[in-house]
Order: sequence, then structure tokens, then C-alpha cells
Amino acid sequence: MKPIEIGDYRLNIPLIQGGMGIGVSRCSLAGAVAKEGGMGVISAAQVGYDHPDFRSRPEESNLLELPNQIRKAKKIAQGCGMVAVNLMAVTQLYKEYVECICEAGADAIVTGAGLPTSLPEYTHGFDTKIAPIVSTAKAMQVILKYWDRKYSRTADFLVVEGPKAGGHLGFSFEILAQLSSYDFDAEVRAIVAAKRVFEEKYQRRIPVFLAGGISDAQDVRHALSLGTDGVQVATRFVATEECDASDKYKEAYIQAKEEDVTIIHSPVGMPGRALRNAFVERMQAGQEKIVGCYNCLKACNPKTAPYCISQALINAVRGDLDDGLIFCGARVGEVNRMTTVKNVIRDLAPGWA
Repeated sequence: MKPIEIGDYRLNIPLIQGGMGIGVSRCSLAGAVAKEGGMGVISAAQVGYDHPDFRSRPEESNLLELPNQIRKAKKIAQGCGMVAVNLMAVTQLYKEYVECICEAGADAIVTGAGLPTSLPEYTHGFDTKIAPIVSTAKAMQVILKYWDRKYSRTADFLVVEGPKAGGHLGFSFEILAQLSSYDFDAEVRAIVAAKRVFEEKYQRRIPVFLAGGISDAQDVRHALSLGTDGVQVATRFVATEECDASDKYKEAYIQAKEEDVTIIHSPVGMPGRALRNAFVERMQAGQEKIVGCYNCLKACNPKTAPYCISQALINAVRGDLDDGLIFCGARVGEVNRMTTVKNVIRDLAPGWA
């Protein structure tokens, strides 16, 4: 197994733990993954949800808590791996969040749910590595060509997220309804080929990590066979002792069956994969009145949104599952017991050995 170099950083295992919000991947999970030599990722989405002033001052609470989470994660990591933050490009105050993350000393920012066109500008002067989450070669080229043209900068690594991932998805409802006929492997190979242009120009490697439906060592081997350098895994890490979610949230994963997974319409304007529960059934039946908007997402209009996604995710992570949205990957049905971060990595390890 060859370590992956990302600038001055080194991953001794080619693994990123996917960012999961709200509150599912904070310092405990991210720090534990980094300690094992991978990249642990804190989700910036409403990271201060349990701050005493969150209801009245959500953005201030988030920007106060985010540096605490980064510092705690790095302390847990003990100098190993990398500690990164996942930040959605549609986040309000995106620039302020980026600057907060960089000043707090995060090793990298992984960003999706939109085009992070200004990310190189906002990270200028910091050593924080940057990586877009993309699902197509076209999207990757749009971002990297823009960064190259405007900032003479390219990505430090790429996360390629497939249609079996959890949470928000960069695919149409039509593709998600016909996964068996969609050749995502071809898209991955196209991304790996297309990024070589930027590698040659900037004279350095841009590692590619494949995400979505990575559950076991065989999946890791398949990902590497497509020309990628490593994998991003999220769902497998939820039912671990180190995960920051409540025990009830973890138990929902353990009890889930394949048929419990559904695709929902998110107020973000994208499809999302989640567990079917009482909340999802109510939302599919009709719009919920939103009381007290957090003003967290650029793409969300509380007057037309079907529900408040922040409140739904906060309810879930706290254990109020009947009133919560439980994002998950397509293969959550394979999670059947509580375990540890170390054991999950051990399960995956034969794939990159």
C-alpha cells in the first residue's frame, strides 16, 4: 500500500471519511479516522447546532463552534492523517466559512453541492488544500478550467461521487431510478483521463478518490481498477463508537433494510438519498410549514421549500427519528452491527493492500 501525498500532507491509507451533516461527522469521527492515517472530515453544515445560542444566532454559533471542532479533531488525530471540512458551495456566508476553516488550521476543504468557483481566492495565503466533489467529467472540467484561467490554480485532489452515495446527489431523478443501466465506471475513467491535462500543466499528481456505494474490500479494489487513487466512505462509519450521532441514529442504520432507502426532494434543489420513515412519508404527502428559517442555504426559499432541511437533520442526529431526515448511502442495509473506526478500516484494507 503506497501512501498518498497531498502537498506536504501524507495519507498512509488511501481513505477519506465522507462528511455527514448535520452533526454526524464532527471531531470525534473525523479525528479517529485521521488517527488511523486517513482523512477525517467534519461537516460544516450547522456544525454549531447544539450551541446554546444557535436558535437565535445560528451563523455566529456555527462560526464559533467550527474552529473548536477542527482543533479537537486534530488533537485526537495526534499528528496523523489529515483533518478536513466538508462545506457545501450553496452555504450562505460561504467566504466567511472558508476563511474560518483556514484560520482554524484545517488541512483541507472538500466542497460540493454547487460550483465552488471562488474557493481558490478565499483560500489564498493559506496552506489549506482544496478539492471539489464532482460526478461528471464535464463538471470537473468546468471547475478546474475556471480555477486555472482565473487563479492559475488547480485542485489538490478530487472526490468523484457516484449515484449510490448518501445525502445530496449530483444526478437526475431519472438516472437514480435506473442505476442498473447507468455506466458510472465509464464516467470515472473519463474523469481520471481528463484531470491529466491539469496534472501535466501544474507538474504534480491530483489524486482521485471514488465515493458512493463503497462498502467492502471488493469495492475498494474495483475503485482502484478504474484508475482512482483511493476511496471515500461515509455510511460504513455511522454505526461506530466514534461517530458523533446519537445512539438512536446509529441504530436506525443497523436496523435498515435495502427496501427502506428512498430518494427525496431536498430544499437544496437536488435529489437526496435517505431512509424512509414517518418524516419522509409526511413530506411526500405534502409541504410542511416552516417556522423560523435558519437562512443557511442560498438555494432554499422557506416560502416554497417542502420542509426545513436543517431542522429535519438536527432532529435526526439528536435521535428524534420520527421528525428527522436520515441521510444514508444505497448500501446502508449492509450495516448490521456497532463497530469501531479501526474495524471498518480493517474490513476495507484488503482492497488496497
